[in-house]
Amino acid sequence: MTAPEVARPSVREGAAPATDAAAALLGALVAGGVRHIVVSPGSRSQALALAAADLERAGRVHLHVRIDERVAGFTALGLGRESGVPAVVLCTSGTAAANLLPAALEAHHSGVPLLVLTADRPPELRGVGANQTTRQPGLFTAAARLELDLPVPDEVDDEGDGEQTRVLRGVAADALAAASGAGARTAGPVHLNLPYREPLGGPSPAWLSASPEPGSVSAAPDASSGALYQGGGGIGAADTAPVEEPARVLERGPRTLVVAGADAGAAAEELAHRGGWPLVAEIVSGARFGRNLVHSYRELLREPDLGGAVERVVVYGHPTLSREVTALLSNALIEIIAVRGPGEALNLNGSTLTVDAVAVLEGAADRDWLGAWMRASRAASVDLSPAAPDVDGLASGVPSERLGALATEVAALRAPLDRAALVDAVWRATWPHDRLMFGSSRLVRVADAVLGGKKVPVHSNRGLAGIDGTVATATGVALASQADGRPGITRLLLGDLAFLYDVGALLLPPGEAEPRLQVIVGNDGGGTIFDGLEVSRVAAPEVMERVLYTPQTVQLEQLATAYGWEYHRVTTRSALDQLLTAPVGGRQLIEVPLPR
Repeated sequence: MTAPEVARPSVREGAAPATDAAAALLGALVAGGVRHIVVSPGSRSQALALAAADLERAGRVHLHVRIDERVAGFTALGLGRESGVPAVVLCTSGTAAANLLPAALEAHHSGVPLLVLTADRPPELRGVGANQTTRQPGLFTAAARLELDLPVPDEVDDEGDGEQTRVLRGVAADALAAASGAGARTAGPVHLNLPYREPLGGPSPAWLSASPEPGSVSAAPDASSGALYQGGGGIGAADTAPVEEPARVLERGPRTLVVAGADAGAAAEELAHRGGWPLVAEIVSGARFGRNLVHSYRELLREPDLGGAVERVVVYGHPTLSREVTALLSNALIEIIAVRGPGEALNLNGSTLTVDAVAVLEGAADRDWLGAWMRASRAASVDLSPAAPDVDGLASGVPSERLGALATEVAALRAPLDRAALVDAVWRATWPHDRLMFGSSRLVRVADAVLGGKKVPVHSNRGLAGIDGTVATATGVALASQADGRPGITRLLLGDLAFLYDVGALLLPPGEAEPRLQVIVGNDGGGTIFDGLEVSRVAAPEVMERVLYTPQTVQLEQLATAYGWEYHRVTTRSALDQLLTAPVGGRQLIEVPLPR
């Protein structure tokens, strides 16, 4: 009697459809250009997390693990802001997915590419009271460039050529294109909802760790070329979709002002230079440099013969930092031309013309118009340079003169920091190989009001101007800018409430690359930004203190110690200058006490 033939498994032992589907999707995204994956661990997303770990071990991707989904989302946002390539952030089901919404909204309004992958229960468990299950499809509808609720995978693909794998590679190509702005003119978030049935874990297919076959997925363009997502001072104003209309030609004649808002990039300065027009550039624009730059622009916009005489405004980026610019762009009597940028289209006056590009008609510039602005700019500029030492007094043989000069020097060294000196010190210490990020705190408005021109890469979350995820975003910026051994320091300047709101971002797992990051907290004990708003003139002081200032007495040094950060408390300009110019090897928290 012949023994029955033992059936041999056609697939590897322990294989699961969820595992192979996760491998196919993440592998295709990495083949398409993704270089960073941010993971918040969870049960339903374990197949995705394990596939990401395999890709990291194979040297194909940088993996970042965060326990807080909101922190994870903004870390991915920062990676995308700096690199121009969408980062993947993935999480488990339930409230985890909802915690990615703030980062997705900021990505939408700022035009930052982002890939949001949410694991889910299968459709039959939705709406029936199943554990950790809600209706995740549609969570990101208002922001997503593309959202897909994928079918539950049912195939194990040992060879990497099955129908399920081919479909998921197509999904990856579509997701990368949509996140990079194809079909929507601007980059932004993409949401892929991924329902999985148990078993949720198993060995990844061997082909995941191998080099991808050419043509297996539409490769994302090289971000360094600017084709995928062009960077300027921070993220840039380039449209990722092909420009379908010719550049708008600007004729000579109208008294023109160029305005650069958040993420405008160098294109704004270039237009001002070509046209011979004054340039109003926010500190977060990446365009705050050049000989046409207007200093103290808020004051000058209130002047009848300057701001009141503007006939045409060309806008780049997203202006948010001054009421004077907002009023100008809301004026229906002024011709407003907005150059399409990475975020939402601008139309504050109801008749703004949005164009893909602008060109300047040949001809002579209006020297009188530019000259009037430049003379006023020089007169209104603020000089924050520390006073030069009295060399003659210090070298004098007359005791009274020498002692007087020494006393002046000692007083300068001991002078307490104020907000203007703080922002000036950080600005002066930052160079083109560094990165500077501003939080949505009072300090960014001080910086915008007093700082001069300098061509440095600047970031900020001004899409919605929230304080969400500021430390996490800066961490992502630092990780992306310092990848592959590149030099430079990332500095984040923010207030105490913005810092405390994102304190969970201080936590980094052991073994991950530690960025060179200085978080500089101007600590005035609460939300003094409200001092400059109308509410301060109508609300009683005790009410302001109770519901707006949010007073706090947190010991930041103990927070730094708990999270493994190097801590410094500085109270003088000389001490701050010394700290900002010293070598930085890891994470520093710098506290600067400020008066209310």
